[in-house]
Amino acid sequence: MNKLKKEFLLFSWRVTSLHMISYFIAGILAFVFMKYERQFATGNLSIIMKPTDSPWIAIAPALQIIRGFIVSLVLYPFKDVFLSSKYGWLKLWLLIIGLSYFSTIGPTPGSFEGLFFTKFALSEHLLGFPEMLLYTFLFSFLLCFWYKKPSKTIMITSIIFIILIVIMSALGALSGLGILKN
Repeated sequence: MNKLKKEFLLFSWRVTSLHMISYFIAGILAFVFMKYERQFATGNLSIIMKPTDSPWIAIAPALQIIRGFIVSLVLYPFKDVFLSSKYGWLKLWLLIIGLSYFSTIGPTPGSFEGLFFTKFALSEHLLGFPEMLLYTFLFSFLLCFWYKKPSKTIMITSIIFIILIVIMSALGALSGLGILKN
């Protein structure tokens, strides 16, 4: 395997696994502390969000492997900007926040543009803000940290976390489908 291909595969694994892990941690904390179950079942959010016991909500963390890989493809050409510079994690964090919150393509709920063009209340727009900040921070900081201090321990830990996330997501989806009983 040539060096460039090996470098991309390593970068892709790190981005994908850290995306999944950060997404999972931020999502679980937001689910518990932001009371997503109640929030998604009432008001405007009940119109656009699936209930939290939906199999799609349960399988979402495992499906993030696809999104994580896409993120790795997008970030790869620019990796030196944030991996080789001082405060690279901060540059990456601000880039992700800027593109995903302040510069969305349309007025999606929870986005800066959504504040102006949707009928959602300010509280509904801000509901996911702490989750977004936590996810983007964890992802950006951990990715840059992993490149500054690479180790087999981090690699093995990431593999274990991904396996657990996929298993828990699959079990949650099976439960949501009624195949597994609580």
